[in-house]
Amino acid sequence: MITKYPERRDIEISEEHVSGYRRDGFVKVSGILTKEEADFYYQEALGIATANNDGTNHVLNQKVNVWRESEIMKSLTFHPNVVSIAKRLAGVPLRLWHDQLLAKNPRSMRATEWHQDQPYWPHRDSPNPISIWIALCDVPVRKGSMSFIPGQQHRAELGTQVLEDSRSLFAMAPDLEYEPKITLPLRAGDCTFHHGCCPHMANPNETDEYRLAHVAIFVDQATLYDPTVPGKASKHILTDPLGLEVGTPLAGEFFPEI
Repeated sequence: MITKYPERRDIEISEEHVSGYRRDGFVKVSGILTKEEADFYYQEALGIATANNDGTNHVLNQKVNVWRESEIMKSLTFHPNVVSIAKRLAGVPLRLWHDQLLAKNPRSMRATEWHQDQPYWPHRDSPNPISIWIALCDVPVRKGSMSFIPGQQHRAELGTQVLEDSRSLFAMAPDLEYEPKITLPLRAGDCTFHHGCCPHMANPNETDEYRLAHVAIFVDQATLYDPTVPGKASKHILTDPLGLEVGTPLAGEFFPEI
């Protein structure tokens, strides 16, 4: 139960944010959380990440659907700033696909290699997926900051890439290796919004501290479950237990509208 919740600050984005997102496939929004909010969520996230750390040198210490286990993290996934900005940038009605805590353990010297998100999802009729990556601590380059390839969010034809393979994306799309890359260090409380087909990566964590980020992923309200799309994911930890038939709309308690 939340006993003391920090004051929030409602923020609005500019038309430059909107046009930048739709041009580049990603945009940085500073101060979506106050410093007090970021610290508050960091403490909850740290407990989850520590409990989820099995001592193995994974690329990511990942916990999916934390909103269903932690009221505190649920309040971040559905934070008014997160929801309102996501809807404005996407420009369409949205629903939650899932959230996740993404930690890089201290001295986790492995990068999350170049990839797109959407090929991992058994979806169709979902052209506007948007992920919000919220820094709960300062994330300089050496602590696991994200990089993006601007203007490539239209590359929906690519198949699933391998997070551990630095060549996986570029083997599928050699031209992307020669496109400009933009790296975005973040302060605690800053975030990025990116389209599900925007190629991105994250650096290793070279520090002695956890790098903690919370991610909320929203998709078109009309998104359908379809594990038969060629080159895309046929299985997913969220949908496999639900027994959905091909063409079933994502809806209900697991995938609420926002």
